[in-house]
Amino acid sequence: MTTIDIKALSPEQIKELLSQASPEDLKNTLQEKENQKDQDRKAYKELVNTAVPSLVGILLGLSQDLSIIKVTIFEGLRTLLDLKQDAYQVKQGQQSHSFTDDQGNGISYGFRVIDGWDDTVNAGIDKIKEVVESMAKDENSAKLVSVINKLLKKDAKGNLKSSRVLELRQLAVELNDEKFSDAVKIIQDAYKPIRSAFFIEAYTTDPQGKKVYIPLSITSVDFPEGTVIEDLFPLESEENKEAE
Repeated sequence: MTTIDIKALSPEQIKELLSQASPEDLKNTLQEKENQKDQDRKAYKELVNTAVPSLVGILLGLSQDLSIIKVTIFEGLRTLLDLKQDAYQVKQGQQSHSFTDDQGNGISYGFRVIDGWDDTVNAGIDKIKEVVESMAKDENSAKLVSVINKLLKKDAKGNLKSSRVLELRQLAVELNDEKFSDAVKIIQDAYKPIRSAFFIEAYTTDPQGKKVYIPLSITSVDFPEGTVIEDLFPLESEENKEAE
């Protein structure tokens, strides 16, 4: 029996073939096509199982290299920081430090801080809301209540923003209300900032005097000049979007 490659036939040839084929021939042809599909899928999965560990290994190596580079940069900058402290009596306990040279290069390093609160923050919020409920007596006080409620609005993670607490503190001074002031103090005392990731940022200066920040993550770094993105990743064209 001669094997026919369905994929090599034109639609007209397939139609002609089907009109001539017996039910048994048609069944065999469809079975061959199904078997080929199974083989293609099996081959694809085997390729994935071979390629992905290799590519992940490359990224793991990059991550390890970045870790070594990070500690090397921090060690070098700590030396500069110690010398700066001796020369200028600067404070070392701050969140970040920066260094620049005469050629327009600069580098900053330190750590990020994200807002954090203990459980007593809710007691302060509830106490403020009690005060707020007694305020909305006229248009002006209603506007004040609206401002306070916005300052008490939590973010997506359920936390207050520390910058808003500063505004609440200023409001407490202006209102001169003992209960409101005590509620703001409860919130302030509940503030427990959390130290986040340690960072490094660096830049050069181009001939026009513009700072050019150096991308230090695989997400922010550009592809080499001349790279054709479409060859690496399929992008939907504007024509196709409009057609949809």
